[in-house]
Amino acid sequence: MLQFKIIPVTPFQQNATLIWCDTSMQGAIIDPGGDVERLLAEVEQAGVTLTKLLLTHSHVDHAGGTQDIADKFNLTIEGPHKADQFWIDIFEQQIQQFGFPGARVFKTDRWLEQGDTVTVGNEILEVYFCPGHTPGHVIFFHRESKLAQVGDVLFRGSIGRTDFPKGDLATLINSIKTNLWPLGDEVKFIPGHGPMSTFGEERASNPFVGDGVR
Repeated sequence: MLQFKIIPVTPFQQNATLIWCDTSMQGAIIDPGGDVERLLAEVEQAGVTLTKLLLTHSHVDHAGGTQDIADKFNLTIEGPHKADQFWIDIFEQQIQQFGFPGARVFKTDRWLEQGDTVTVGNEILEVYFCPGHTPGHVIFFHRESKLAQVGDVLFRGSIGRTDFPKGDLATLINSIKTNLWPLGDEVKFIPGHGPMSTFGEERASNPFVGDGVR
């Protein structure tokens, strides 16, 4: 089975998530935004062998620690979608603007597309392309445990910001309704910031994308 531990990092309290296969004890970090030593301490404590890093999108608070960890363990970087090259191209500006002096520009090894899968040990994660917050945002879904890592697409009681360059509200709402809701109301999700929720709870009460919103 897939196991996970949420590790809030950086002053933005971004939810980096350590996931691993409890059979092989191979794992990955989704969105290693910073506080690298803390992340690696959690990996060691869990007894996990890192095999890759996964990115939902290329904002610095989600990706700032990526290259340091990749270099340390010679890991592959998978994600996000190629449309987020825009944000990688201005990564140095992000570092300066948002105050991430320890962050480094990264280069992904594998762009991800709708319908792709990524493997972590014996576990398989499905990839869904969910632009709107950024143009190349993806989410990861583990069907067996009904768990999704949605980055900054959806939050408990809210949705991702769309006032950044190349953000688009209509596109984000469409991504949520066409790619997330069909996965099932019972799906638990880990957002990029804040507490977990379920798709069913958000459909019932989210003021931006709930079923009662017109």
